[in-house]
Amino acid sequence: MVLALTVCGIVVALVVTGLFVFGLRRRLIQRSGGTFDCSLRWEAPEEGDAGGKGWAYGVARYNGDRVEWYRVFSYSFRPRRVLERSAIEVAGRRVPDGEEELALLSDAVILACLHRGVRLELAMSEDALTGFLAWLEAAPPGQRVNVA
Repeated sequence: MVLALTVCGIVVALVVTGLFVFGLRRRLIQRSGGTFDCSLRWEAPEEGDAGGKGWAYGVARYNGDRVEWYRVFSYSFRPRRVLERSAIEVAGRRVPDGEEELALLSDAVILACLHRGVRLELAMSEDALTGFLAWLEAAPPGQRVNVA
């Protein structure tokens, strides 16, 4: 009986510690500001394929001329993807369709982009999308930015 209670206590302590580290990590990522909730689908399928597969929920952070994207369910303090402003080409925007409505946040708008030849999609709120497009267009003089 004592062994079972000890094991249960250890399991509960590990779960609580894991959740605390998730929260601490997110707090540290957001500490510098300029963050927004953003789902990402890397190597997205061609237009017309609205399957809900491939989406990963994350947090994006502006860092100079880059957007750093972090997975929410990860312990890594390094960004999973880094998108350079000069390499992002916006191909269009749309609302979630079909299974995507279940895979994404309820108010999400999907932005289709190309980054160094890789097709990707970003899903974010309308407010975050406005800020993202403004950030893209605010590139320093002489940098090429393609916003459709």
